[in-house]
Amino acid sequence: MKAKKRIAIIGSVGVPATYGGFETLTEHLVDNLAEQYDITVYCSGKKYPKEKRLSQYKGAKLIYVPLDANGFQSIAYDAISIFHAVFRSDVLLILGVAGSWMLPFVKYFTKKKIIISIDGVEWKRDKWNRIVQWYLFWAEKIAVKYSHIDISDNESIQDYTAMRYGSLSRIIEYGADHTMKVTPTEEDKIEFPFLNKPYAFKVCRIEPENNVHEVLEAFMELPEHTLVMVGNWNNSEFGKFFRNKCLDYENIILLDPIYDQRKLDALRGNASIYIHGHSAGGTNPSLVEAMYLGLPIMAFNVSYNRKTTEEKALYFKNQFDLIDLVEETSEETLREVGVQMDEIAKRRYTWKTIAIKYSALFEEVMSIKKKGDISSNTKKMDDEKLLELNIAHLKHQKNFYDPKK
Repeated sequence: MKAKKRIAIIGSVGVPATYGGFETLTEHLVDNLAEQYDITVYCSGKKYPKEKRLSQYKGAKLIYVPLDANGFQSIAYDAISIFHAVFRSDVLLILGVAGSWMLPFVKYFTKKKIIISIDGVEWKRDKWNRIVQWYLFWAEKIAVKYSHIDISDNESIQDYTAMRYGSLSRIIEYGADHTMKVTPTEEDKIEFPFLNKPYAFKVCRIEPENNVHEVLEAFMELPEHTLVMVGNWNNSEFGKFFRNKCLDYENIILLDPIYDQRKLDALRGNASIYIHGHSAGGTNPSLVEAMYLGLPIMAFNVSYNRKTTEEKALYFKNQFDLIDLVEETSEETLREVGVQMDEIAKRRYTWKTIAIKYSALFEEVMSIKKKGDISSNTKKMDDEKLLELNIAHLKHQKNFYDPKK
């Protein structure tokens, strides 16, 4: 019997997944591919107490690293995981670029194959200070240069890596069919009275690039319309400020993170509108999940969101656009948009489809000797100049490579 190829999944918090795009991806790759491959998942020891740790999960081996998978510690977390995986895996699937400084050593001193998902354009995010932005900017370059295959989760990210690095990135998005259509019970309606009336819904990390402020300020001007927003309000001064500011608005309901899948789907799946404010990243899991539930989408007008929704959602550039959309969009139009979102999601965003694409990459990467590329004039641009241009673009909430800006 032929031995299974050994795959290491590095960069997520781990499994069982509780929250987050990479964690959900890892969970479903294990679900769909553990019989086909010998999978090892690296997990954050900070998030899984010793008494709850498993040695195996759904056929995958679990290795715990005593660091956080996110924030500053992610650099060491990923590096330790990569070093360990070199001795026990054939293919390293690395989610994110934090530990990419290790990749030149892996590529030149081992025969291991590297697949990396750059996770959108992470260095653009407003939450990072200048030093962190510079590191992630550099790490992204190293990740693309020294991987055998790099993954983009959106056509716009593929355009970006082609323009900046000349890399022909592979597009693999996220699945959404783990979401559930839930009919609220009487107990649900007692706990969440807004379920008895129409409401708009949004779930996200409470960060500036998710345009939380634009959405909240729009609904401050829409007292007849209810907004429910779920997020980590207490994790930053930004979140605490807006939570306090919204106390005087009865139509705005702010909830803490919800990790129970059924409860989350009961709330978002029964909304009349889903509002997606993300302006950075690629294909956002929260967006494709809302699409799979057949919700009419009002999305922030950047190319990432347009590509994900195939130009068929409703789009806003600021709070004033959003006010107009909420007030003027007819129920018939909302229903039509919801039907289109459902069709796109069923066609593109299922975990079986995603798993097949990853399996094809695992098979391809084993035969690759040299990474292919495409020519690009931006490869000749000075990095500092390019960084300045992109930083400026982010501050103005526009997509640097978006022809619709």
